[in-house]
Amino acid sequence: MSDPHTPRQKDRALEKALTNKIIDDYFDNSESWLRAILRMCIFSLGHLDGQPVFVVECPNQAVAKRLSRKTHPFRGIVYYLTDNFNAGDRSVFCYQEPSEGTWRCFDTSTNSWKTLRKPQTRTAPTDGL
Repeated sequence: MSDPHTPRQKDRALEKALTNKIIDDYFDNSESWLRAILRMCIFSLGHLDGQPVFVVECPNQAVAKRLSRKTHPFRGIVYYLTDNFNAGDRSVFCYQEPSEGTWRCFDTSTNSWKTLRKPQTRTAPTDGL
């Protein structure tokens, strides 16, 4: 998830491009209301508890709660993005609590809300260049 101290233009361009591509390709046949609220979100891949997870950063609590009730279209999206058939179908729908700096996330693996201070992230390995 994003760090509020990182310049937006620099750190969000790739995630925004990924978000738009997924919405255009994967959610093309979904309801228009779903596509509209997804355009307000940022998609990324991450790791929580050592497992791959599809992260949907929502602009606010209302969007996160609405998406947490509509998790079926997100099942298998890690497979879609990575072709890793051993990966789980875990997604988290998160929004940041501005006053606390924490993230509230609905985790599809437990069907419950969690509070995360700083999510675990894994950087991609370098290829020696």
